[in-house]
Amino acid sequence: MCGRFAIYSSLQDLFKYIQYINELEEYDLRYNAAPTNLLPVYRENHDGVHLDKLRWGLIPFWAKDESIGSKLINARSETAHEKPSFRGAFKLRRCLIPANGFFEWRRSDKQPMFIFLRDQPICCFAGLWENWKAPDGNFVRSFTILTTDANEMMRDIHHRMPVILPPGREMAWLKPDASMDLLKPLESNLMDCYPVSKLINSPRNNTPEILIRQSA
Repeated sequence: MCGRFAIYSSLQDLFKYIQYINELEEYDLRYNAAPTNLLPVYRENHDGVHLDKLRWGLIPFWAKDESIGSKLINARSETAHEKPSFRGAFKLRRCLIPANGFFEWRRSDKQPMFIFLRDQPICCFAGLWENWKAPDGNFVRSFTILTTDANEMMRDIHHRMPVILPPGREMAWLKPDASMDLLKPLESNLMDCYPVSKLINSPRNNTPEILIRQSA
């Protein structure tokens, strides 16, 4: 699964990465993004790509309350198209979640690891989003991250990983006829990782010190 990631790039850099047409004034930099956080997400509307802040943890339109979102932070890419919680969004509401990297805890010793792309500072996870109407009449936009089998590099850390879209092909995921080949594990040679501080263990910690390389 993917339960934590980092997104701290400036809005200018997020615009350079994928140009969007709206004016997002700010967002909270997250060195330790956790479920329920409001995070930047690219979505495509009829007039072009927008970058908006959505809540992490998908709340299906039929949900009675928002608590279900904490259980739906990830969706298996192999089965999302057939699951009641995800199938509508899989067909109609796809999104891109920008990240500087993600965190996973190494199975052998629970050491937290930061995993990222070697040659570019930003990547995109494939995601799905929903618009849920709360009992008070307000709407909550939320998202989930699609996951896939671990690639060779990740296997010693965890058996699953987020779907990282191939560099240069990110926008293809937003199309209804997108190839399911996009949901395969990204090649290991495009990725790297290193151990980080156990400050990451608490979602209350959100400082750059989290990303300092630790001794293995």
